[in-house]
Amino acid sequence: MTTDNPGAQIDMSVWQGRSDPEDGEKGLHWHQKILPADQANEGGIMLLGFACDEGVSRNKGRTGAYQAPVEIRKALANLAWHHSEPVYDGGNICCNDGNLELAQHRLGEDVCRALRQRHKVIVFGGGHEVAWGSFQGIGNYLIQKQHVISSENNQLPSETNTKSAPRIGIINFDAHFDLRNPPTGQQSEQGSSGTPFHQVARFCELQSWPFKYACLGLNRAGNTQALYEKADRLGVYYKDDTELTYANLANTIDALKTFIEGCDHLYLTIDIDVFPAAVAPGVSAPAARGVSPDIIEQLLAPVLEAKNRHGASKILVADLAEFNPRFDIDNQTARLAARLAWTIARAIR
Repeated sequence: MTTDNPGAQIDMSVWQGRSDPEDGEKGLHWHQKILPADQANEGGIMLLGFACDEGVSRNKGRTGAYQAPVEIRKALANLAWHHSEPVYDGGNICCNDGNLELAQHRLGEDVCRALRQRHKVIVFGGGHEVAWGSFQGIGNYLIQKQHVISSENNQLPSETNTKSAPRIGIINFDAHFDLRNPPTGQQSEQGSSGTPFHQVARFCELQSWPFKYACLGLNRAGNTQALYEKADRLGVYYKDDTELTYANLANTIDALKTFIEGCDHLYLTIDIDVFPAAVAPGVSAPAARGVSPDIIEQLLAPVLEAKNRHGASKILVADLAEFNPRFDIDNQTARLAARLAWTIARAIR
């Protein structure tokens, strides 16, 4: 199994850190085990980077997330290795020319390819426009699977699509819905970091798939009434940051488990601005309140523990968005993003 990915830029030089040879195989760190994607000979975890500021710029935010994929890798490189299966670096898709739509399409192709090769995928954004690229990859992968099933059963693809529409649960830890409508009055609609789940909802509508979206950690002061009304129309499960407290934690976890049980697959996306600015200063839109890491960690647990009927993780793809190294302090936010990636990777393989 090899990965042919000429579009992505792979730089293994960022994977550096300490060595503890006196501890042998049990003293290894990520930088000593990570492999480039062209050495992917068995299923594992594929890391992809989406170096992009264009969506944040279009959404009138402060830019700087372009450098996030490299900085997350640097912070992850020195963390302890606790895996039995391989992890591969598939490089970065870079949006250097303002053509966000092409960059998202290319990311979708890379995600789809990695899923076909039986990898789990973790993507390092970039702004939250990364989500539309990640979901394109999931959607195209599942459409291709449907076509294979149709061929095997001598059915038309449309018949299979109607009978077995995949239930993809999107779980977004975020201070914002990111359900904005693209600006009107242009020749073609342009997405941004604020529109990815609107675009996902439209994709699901066109495919006659259910739109299953849970958004946890919302800052009500940062989301208009129109967005809350739209979320209600679309049947979104959501919780504000003020509701994510220890007093409500058990009920929220039960509701989240019910949501997960109704899903065949999961797409986990974490916008780092869901955390308080004191914990995550390096983000595009810092949170005045946010949700504490220990609450997020407990809410993540049922997501990471969810298994399908084959005993594998329900998570197909996870991504991290909106880390902005330009505004980080002492690599604090980079370390948080790396720890989240470490936790996710350990759970899904």
